[in-house]
Amino acid sequence: MKTPDQPVLDKVRQWLIHVDEDLRLATAAMERVEDCPYRLVAYHAQQCAEKYIKAFLVYCGVDFPYTHNIRRLLKLCSQHAEWPEQVWQAEELTPYAITARYPGEVEELTKTEASEAMVNEAE
Repeated sequence: MKTPDQPVLDKVRQWLIHVDEDLRLATAAMERVEDCPYRLVAYHAQQCAEKYIKAFLVYCGVDFPYTHNIRRLLKLCSQHAEWPEQVWQAEELTPYAITARYPGEVEELTKTEASEAMVNEAE
């Protein structure tokens, strides 16, 4: 694979800035002493994974669908690299893209569940 040109690298950098912001927000929320909104931690963990994958697809010059489905995005990545095979468990984050944002979609999450989401994002 040839190295992308500067405009593509700039776009990848923008995606990675968003990844970093979601990660910093999720980490800061987990560090709160009390009353942490764990469902939002899970949401931002999902967003980290999704945006990281999309940054890779941009780097590879792959057009990707408008989706929050991590499995679908990883399948696209697997055509360009081997690492997606090592992070399939990240697909467990997909539901948090929707359910964590709207009332009635998911019960409140526990600290343990939010921590597991953060671990899945990091892998």
